[in-house]
Amino acid sequence: MPGDRPTMPPVRLHSEAELARDALTAPLLARAVRLARWAGPSRPVAAGGVLTEPDLRAAAEHLGLGADEEGPGYVAEAWQLAVDTGLIEVREPAEEAAAGQEADGDGDAGGEETTGVATPGQELRLITEGSPRDVLDIWLGGFETVLADAAAPDLAEIVDQIGEDGELDLDGIDWNPEEEADFLDGVLGNLYLLTALDEQDSGRAVPLPALAAAMIVPDDMEEPTDDILEEISEAMVRLDDQFRMLEPTGLVEYQPVDEALIEEVDGEGRFPETAESPHGPDEEDVSRYGMVRLTPLGVFGVRTRMLDAGIDAPAVGDLAGKGAEVLLDALPGHPEPAARAEAEQWLARRTPDEAARELLAAARGDDPGAPLRRLACQQTLSLVGAAAEPALREVLDDRHLGGLARVWLAERAMPDIPEPSEEMVFWLTVDTIAAQLAADGDSVELRDLVRGLVEQSGSFFDSAWRVDHPATAEVLEAMGRLHPDKKAAKQARKAAFKARSRA
Repeated sequence: MPGDRPTMPPVRLHSEAELARDALTAPLLARAVRLARWAGPSRPVAAGGVLTEPDLRAAAEHLGLGADEEGPGYVAEAWQLAVDTGLIEVREPAEEAAAGQEADGDGDAGGEETTGVATPGQELRLITEGSPRDVLDIWLGGFETVLADAAAPDLAEIVDQIGEDGELDLDGIDWNPEEEADFLDGVLGNLYLLTALDEQDSGRAVPLPALAAAMIVPDDMEEPTDDILEEISEAMVRLDDQFRMLEPTGLVEYQPVDEALIEEVDGEGRFPETAESPHGPDEEDVSRYGMVRLTPLGVFGVRTRMLDAGIDAPAVGDLAGKGAEVLLDALPGHPEPAARAEAEQWLARRTPDEAARELLAAARGDDPGAPLRRLACQQTLSLVGAAAEPALREVLDDRHLGGLARVWLAERAMPDIPEPSEEMVFWLTVDTIAAQLAADGDSVELRDLVRGLVEQSGSFFDSAWRVDHPATAEVLEAMGRLHPDKKAAKQARKAAFKARSRA
C-alpha cells in the first residue's frame, strides 16, 4: 500500500539546468568527457578495454594531470567511467582494420598487445546536443558505478584471498556485498535526511564520527561500549576511503580524515580522542576526523536512488498542481522553510482570490485532521496579498472560518471588521490548541499559550467546556496536563469531564 512506503521530508532541488552544469564540472565526469573526445576517431586499447601504458601517460598529459603515478591513476578512473556510461565504446576491430594494423606495425602500442578499439560513444553527443536531463542520466549512470566500486573491498585484499583453485573466499576478507552496500546507502540516507531537516543550514558539513555513530550505536544505548567505539573507528576508516572515491563525482564535498590520526589508531582499533571520550573529539578538533556534506547534485542523486527503491522522497514543488486539500494535509509534516517554499509555489499558480477560496473550502470540517488543516490554511493565507480580501470577508459568519478570517483582516489593518461573538472566540481558541497538539504535542510553546489564556481570563474553564467543537474535551485534558498551577490544572480536568458528559 502507498501508505506503507517510507517517507522522507521534502527537499528543494536546483533546476535541471543548474544540476547538469554541476554534473559537467564534477572532476570525474569532466575528465571522462575530455577523454572520450581525445580518443576519437578511434584508439587501440589493451585487454579489458583499458588504455595502454603509453596512452595512459599521454592522456594524463592531455588532461594536465602529469605523467607521474597519480596522473595515470586519475585517467584510468575517468576512462572506466567513460566506458561504463557509454561516452566511449570499446569493440573488437574489424578484420580488415586488424590486418591493416598488423601490416603497419601498430598492433603493439609500446610493446603492449592491443585487443580492441575505443571510439567516442553515442552518449558523448548528448553531452553537447542533449537536454539537461540527458546529462543528468549520464551522470547518474556514472554515480551508480562509482558507488558500487566504493562499496567493494580493497583490490589487494581480494587478491590475497584468491585460493589455489581460483575461488574467492569472501569470508576471508570480512566483506558482505549486500551489507556493505546497505551501510553506505544508509549513510547517504542520513546525510540526505539531515539536509532536508536542516535546510536553512544545509551548507554545514557533518562530522564523520557522528555519521558512523548514527549507523552503529543502538538507540537505547546511553554510553557506547568499547566494542562499539572500535566499530565506529573501523567504519570511519572505511567511510574515509569511500568518500574520497565519491567526491570527484560531485556527490559530496569532503574534508578527509587527517592522515596523522589514521596512523595513531590505537591497539584497540580506535582513534586517539575517541578512545578517551565516548562522545568523540572536542569541537575544535572535529574537522580532523573528516567532514562531509551532500552537494545539490548529491541531493538529486540520492533522491533518485530513493525513488527507485520505492521510498517516498518528495521535492518542493510537487504539490503546486494539486488541490488545496492535498496541500493542507501535507504542509504540517514539512520542515518550516520547505513548507513556506511549497506554499509559495502553490500560490504562484493561482490568483490571490482563487487561492484564498480554494484554501478556505479545504479548511472546513469537523474531522480529527481539520484543526491542523486550518492552521496550515492560516499560515498559507499569510503569504497572500490584499487582493484576497473579498474571499475572506465571505466567510466571516462561517463557524469554522470566521475567526480565522478576522485574524487575517486584522493583521492587515483592514477596516470594518465585525467583533466576533464570545462563542466564536472560544471555538477558535479550542481549534488553535487542537492544531498545536496535533502538530507538536505537549510543547513548551503550547504550555506558555495555555498559561497565558488562563491568566487573561480567570473564568476560562467555566465557559470552555460548553464549546461545540469535537476536540473540546481533548484540549481541556491537555490544558490540565500542561498548566503548572495545580488549581488551574484541576479546573481544566473538571471542565474536560463536563465536556465529555455533555457530548
